Amino acid sequence: MADRRVPPQETPPLEASIAEAHQERPDGGVWEHPVMILSLIVACSVIFAALFIGWAFSL
Repeated sequence: MADRRVPPQETPPLEASIAEAHQERPDGGVWEHPVMILSLIVACSVIFAALFIGWAFSL
């Protein structure tokens, strides 16, 4: 096998590639839908606060 090294400034040749170059969208992960996550946090906080207030007034 021949040792074909490509200089660092050059792109190596592609073999049998028919795909067109396209920009990939970065993965949003958890932050893809921040409104949904924020509303879930607020809803849980309100429920916890209501339970705590109910417990405080029942004493």
